[in-house]
Amino acid sequence: MVDTIPFETALARLQSAAVLPMRDGGLATEQLLAAFHPDHGPDAKAILRVGANRGAACHPALARLLESRSLIDDVDLAATLPLRTDVLVIGGGGAGAAAALAAAAAGAEVVVANKLRIGDSNTVMAEGGIQAAVGEDDSLQRHFDDTVKGGHFVADRDLVAQLVGDGPEIIRWLITLGVSFDLAEGGPVGGRLMRKRAGGTTVPRVLSHRDFTGLEIMRTLRETVELDRNIMVMNRFPAVELLSDERGNCAGAVLYDLEHRRFRVVRAGAVILATGGAGRLHLAGFATSNHYGATADGLALAYRIGATLRDLDSFQYHPTGIAYPSLFAGGLVSEAARSAGAQLVNGLGERFIDELAPRDVVTAAILRECAQGRGIERQGAKGVFLDIPGLLRQKPDILEKQLVSLAHLAHRCHIDPKMEPLLIYPTLHYQNGGVVIDKSSETEVPGLYAAGEVAGGIHGRNRLMGNALLDILVFGRRAGAAAAARAKGREQSRAGLAHVHQFQRELTEAGLSDVQASPLLYPPYGNFELRRHMAGDGKGR
Repeated sequence: MVDTIPFETALARLQSAAVLPMRDGGLATEQLLAAFHPDHGPDAKAILRVGANRGAACHPALARLLESRSLIDDVDLAATLPLRTDVLVIGGGGAGAAAALAAAAAGAEVVVANKLRIGDSNTVMAEGGIQAAVGEDDSLQRHFDDTVKGGHFVADRDLVAQLVGDGPEIIRWLITLGVSFDLAEGGPVGGRLMRKRAGGTTVPRVLSHRDFTGLEIMRTLRETVELDRNIMVMNRFPAVELLSDERGNCAGAVLYDLEHRRFRVVRAGAVILATGGAGRLHLAGFATSNHYGATADGLALAYRIGATLRDLDSFQYHPTGIAYPSLFAGGLVSEAARSAGAQLVNGLGERFIDELAPRDVVTAAILRECAQGRGIERQGAKGVFLDIPGLLRQKPDILEKQLVSLAHLAHRCHIDPKMEPLLIYPTLHYQNGGVVIDKSSETEVPGLYAAGEVAGGIHGRNRLMGNALLDILVFGRRAGAAAAARAKGREQSRAGLAHVHQFQRELTEAGLSDVQASPLLYPPYGNFELRRHMAGDGKGR
């Protein structure tokens, strides 16, 4: 077992240091990632044996969900009266809400089906802010270059160009909806938007609402959706399967009504997946910052109907998840704290990485410190320090003015941030890969669109802070507009589960007949099992 440095010893070293020295890590960036990032671990990859990505590398836990049988069969659809709509949006986070609003604005009738409730999503947990090139010292090209470089040059450049190109308009749209962004002090009359630096960026570009930007954006989107008469919101209706027609188009979905314990078929001219990511799979045993519903449902559904996925072995581990107290393990400390000047310190009282390096690099550096005996141990928890007391000595009022959520988090952890640093450790945060889409968010399956974290290609193999909130809005709105155009005047054809039967044949031919069912719907510790729940013997969430 690797040694750690006791908390009291490490704290004394930090408090006695007038200046924190920078440790030389001795490794180039790619060497550091290869040696210590979880994506490169010995058990981080499996090879898919069936489906559109047959032969591709995938995280083993995710592979088990993709190479799985359906939760339902034709008999489950017997005597179910279908609901018909133009556009069905599966998922009610930021991407789903943006898609619904865009589709409704284009004249479509829209149904939004939520596993939990509209707004219960990772969007509300996005604290740091949203990127958009709106500064005089910034440009679309610069935002593009930062994003491509941060993603290790493997992102789909057409999608990145669309992301950054729509950025300024997205900010104008949010302001018209009522989102309140922080203003710079000492600016002109009327105020100028405050811009902050994010890891991996070359200029300040992040716009924020204190340190709960995602919550502010989701509040505004949710209220706008609920007031739109063309949008029907169905809460507590998780999707259990997609529907396909005789031409292979996506033609709707089967939902499960948690309250009445029965299936509900929704026929649609177009379907938008906005189901989020995979954090609740707890890959490699990591805690997660993700919300309860993040169980990769959209990936499993899209893969079974024939969509191609990408970068299935690439995940983002946010560097600063709470390590102590263990009750809050994985809870996020926003990158806004490091952007404001908070430093990372090991048990020897040393800095060991540029705090505003890209997230995967900072994560790997923290894991290296812990693996090589310079980590800090406190009551069984392991990590490094985020030096909030040092930040407060430089900016005494920053918790009240900018880092409000951090102040609340410290209070919940029974930590005085003026006296005691936070013990942090990387937390599973984001699914870099996902469903392959074009610039209109359409997948390779006609009639099926994907937006938000379920979609891949936009961030490459590492996402920059602030690009996620921009991503969900840019491609959510594009998905909604494109889906509405497709559905307009379209006659609905027969819809069923032909693709499910075809996929089952592939599993059998590959010797994978004894596999689990998907989508997972809820984490294993939720003790939810669909058939038991239908029989009145399971736990609902």
